[in-house]
Amino acid sequence: MPTVTTTTGTAAGVPYLAVPPEGGPRPDAPVVVAWHLMDPPRTEAAFAAALPLAGLDAWRVYLGLPLSGSRLPAGGFEELMRLGYADAVLNLHGPVTDQATAEFAPALAALRTRLGFGDGPIGVVGGSMGAAVAALVLAESEVPVDAAVLISPIAQLEPVVTAMGRRFGVTYAWSRRSREVAARLDFVARGARLAGDRQPAVLLVVGEDDDQSGFQAPARRLRDALARRYADPSRVDLVTVPGMAHALADEPGIEPAPQTPHAAVVDRHAVRWLARHLGSAA
Repeated sequence: MPTVTTTTGTAAGVPYLAVPPEGGPRPDAPVVVAWHLMDPPRTEAAFAAALPLAGLDAWRVYLGLPLSGSRLPAGGFEELMRLGYADAVLNLHGPVTDQATAEFAPALAALRTRLGFGDGPIGVVGGSMGAAVAALVLAESEVPVDAAVLISPIAQLEPVVTAMGRRFGVTYAWSRRSREVAARLDFVARGARLAGDRQPAVLLVVGEDDDQSGFQAPARRLRDALARRYADPSRVDLVTVPGMAHALADEPGIEPAPQTPHAAVVDRHAVRWLARHLGSAA
């Protein structure tokens, strides 16, 4: 078995951590691209520790989100929180998902050259905000994606904003611009775009203790919206993890940390789904 070497760096301006296939690099190896949460784990390295996807004979590439990790705004996490309180949609949800989606194809192309990816199947994985990025890639990117795992997903932005308002004790004032962002991040309404002609295999994973109206119910609606459009509804599924809330790691969620029991369950579900639909079992 070849020695596994983790690679880190920046590709097309995007921080990344990459792990080669368990069976060693080869031209037809699948590539799985993953985006972390804004909650713990909130960096690419922390997400790789929480969700290592061990056992996949695929490249695992963890990309850092804008306004996170090494790209935190001046003022650090306190400034990030200030931006969220000022206008969570226009300062965070909109810019982060828009930029991360735009960065995906250039970063993948740069890594294809640097690491020697072939033309194998592509999967995407994301948690919360990262799941919104993965869903936007399904809906909008010209890069063909074969399978996706959306964890604690932002399936519909408006109920998420309402849930976060309850959590932080604020009431969000919607505007025309923020409603445009919410429409773009309403993946239930955009189910036809996510399904497309390719109908990628989509697994949604939610926590039993996550917010019901903000995350659990929208995820079920997205599962149902996709299943109605798929020729094979078994290519869409939803798993609820008992006892899990929203995050996949403990605070502060910046550095790699031991995998939590809930993250281990999510990891197993993700590996089984991706191995089945990418043909990437080790």
